[in-house]
Amino acid sequence: MTDESQKPESIPAATIIIFRDCPEGGPPEVLMTVRSRNMTFASGMAVFPGGRVDPEDFALAERVEPHSRGDLSLDEAAHQIAAVRETLEETGLALGLKGAIDAERAGEARQLLHEKKTLAPVLDAFNWVLDLDQIVPFARWFPKNEKLSRVYDTRFYLANLGTGDVEVSTDEAENTRLFWVSAQGALGMAEKGEIKLIFPTRRNLERLALFASFEEARAQAEAIPVKTIIPRIDTSGEQPMLTIMQDAGYPITAELLETVARG
Repeated sequence: MTDESQKPESIPAATIIIFRDCPEGGPPEVLMTVRSRNMTFASGMAVFPGGRVDPEDFALAERVEPHSRGDLSLDEAAHQIAAVRETLEETGLALGLKGAIDAERAGEARQLLHEKKTLAPVLDAFNWVLDLDQIVPFARWFPKNEKLSRVYDTRFYLANLGTGDVEVSTDEAENTRLFWVSAQGALGMAEKGEIKLIFPTRRNLERLALFASFEEARAQAEAIPVKTIIPRIDTSGEQPMLTIMQDAGYPITAELLETVARG
C-alpha cells in the first residue's frame, strides 16, 4: 500500500505552443525555450513556454464575466490565463490579449509583470482585456513519476502568430535561450544532441510534425477531445516501454524506458 504522505505533489501548470509561418516557407515553426539549469524541473531541457498556475490566475478568472468565458469553466479559464501570463513573462509575446498592443507596449507590460508577479494589474495599466479565443486546447499531460517530489499536471494550448516577425527575448531567470524551429527540426536537433527533450515534449513534437499549418493543428485539436495522458510502464515485452494511450492524436505512443528523459 502506498503511503499517501509519500505521493508526489501535483502542481497545475499550463503552456502555449506558439506557431509562426516559416519565413523561408515550408512547415510552420514553434517557439521553444531552454530551461535554466538552476530550475528544479526539466533543468537544461528544451520545452515550450509555460509554468504553474498561480492562485492569482484563478482570482483573475473569477473577475472575467461568465459570458466572456463562454464554455470555459473557472478552472480552465485560470489555466489559459496562466499560459498567457507565463508567455508574456518568459518571451515578451502578448498572446491571448486584445487592446492597443505593439512591441514597445508588450515590453513595458512584461516589465510590469515582472514587478507585480500577476497579470491583473498589467491588464488594468494597459487597458487590455483577455481574448482567450486565441488559445486552443491541445493536450493534457500528467506524468505521475513517483521518483519526483512533485509532478506537473500540464495543459498544452496552441496559439498562432501567423506571419508576424516578432522579437522575443529570454527572461534570464527561468530560461536561457529562445528559438524558432519546425517540429521536425527540433526532433532532429535532439537526435544530434543539440537539445534535450523530456518524454511529453518529444511526443508533442512528433504530433506537431504531422501538421503543415497552424490551421491543420487547430483542426485536429478541435476534433480530438483533450484527455489526461498518464504515461505508464509496460513490461509485457522484451524490454520495458513507457507508453501513452492510442487515441489522443499522437503518432508514436511508446518509447524504450531506458531512453526516456522524464524531467
